[in-house]
Amino acid sequence: MATPYTPTVTGTGVRATIQRFGGHLAGMIMPNIGAFIAWGLITALFIPTGWLPNKTLAELVGPIISTLLPVLIGYTGGRMVHAQRGAVVGAVATMGVVVGADVPMFLGAMIVGPLAALILKYVDRFTAERTRAGFEMLVDNFTAGIVGAVMAIAGVLAIGPIVEKVTEVAGGGVEWLITHSLLPIASVIIEPAKVLFLNNAINHGVLGPLGVAESVKHGKSILFMLESNPGPGLGLLIAYLLFGPRSLRPSTPAAMIIHFFGGIHEIYFPYVLMKPRLILAVIAGGASGVLTFLVTGAGLVATPSPGSIFAYMAVTPKGGWFGVIAGIVIATAVSFAVAAALLGFGRANGDRADDAAQAATPNNTGDTAIMSDENRDTTGETAAENVPATKEA
Repeated sequence: MATPYTPTVTGTGVRATIQRFGGHLAGMIMPNIGAFIAWGLITALFIPTGWLPNKTLAELVGPIISTLLPVLIGYTGGRMVHAQRGAVVGAVATMGVVVGADVPMFLGAMIVGPLAALILKYVDRFTAERTRAGFEMLVDNFTAGIVGAVMAIAGVLAIGPIVEKVTEVAGGGVEWLITHSLLPIASVIIEPAKVLFLNNAINHGVLGPLGVAESVKHGKSILFMLESNPGPGLGLLIAYLLFGPRSLRPSTPAAMIIHFFGGIHEIYFPYVLMKPRLILAVIAGGASGVLTFLVTGAGLVATPSPGSIFAYMAVTPKGGWFGVIAGIVIATAVSFAVAAALLGFGRANGDRADDAAQAATPNNTGDTAIMSDENRDTTGETAAENVPATKEA
């Protein structure tokens, strides 16, 4: 399902299937990102370790994260499946997983909201042909109420506890990586997946919920920074500006502004797809940034969305500036160094014009036009086809 927040995905391969699934996850999160930002700002300002500690206002933090945000996600997921009726039933069902678990139920809401709406959709199909004229409203209200009540009960007794256990296992795995200082290895998976436009699915579908659970316990989490660090993409774009094909260089300053200050990471993905070997640069940058975060004990209080430097600063806990900024700077430097080396420091393709290549130039809508298959750079690599840019969360 294409939404205003996710690109249309075509094809039937594994990649298309994963992208489509990631689009569903992002479609449930992105419309509610303002609520996440509101929670992050309230948390950063008013908790005991915040910038303006306030016991009364800090009482907003718990209910928003444990109830409001999951219900919004379940509501949105239900609406994606079965319009307004699905949205209402999805919200009711989500209350079941909220009550049935002691951790923030983002994952549970992503499951039970669309599931309840899907069940109601099939029930409506069944009753539509069997309902006498004049009884439609009565039947519709009761079927929605019954499905919502049943799914809420299932959430309390089954879905909530199961998702809580899965979250604990996943959190234990991440905790093991952190304990053994192996968390940078996650970049080997995260960075290639980002370039395939799975960034929203990874950030909001996996790392975000785990980060929220850790943030509730410890006041901050490094998991919010594994995917959203703008450093690797910035370093790659700087390397393109200095050493990339001459025809691409004019497009990179605008891309850097959109990426670093606007938080739209998708703007740099086509630059990697044009030269796939550059994935090594963003992996190295991401891993070095994570390692720096680990060494300095850095963390954020909420997901920085969009992943811009401004969002990072807004959700940085009091006293945590050094580690956060250092991780971004080092990730940028490492990504730049590796990308520059892979581009041959301009010797191979950057010191002469390549008139046959078409520049990847961001247009006014944030989309990126990429060189077609007929146009190749001097290394013989085929350029990526047009890929739409979507907003990073």
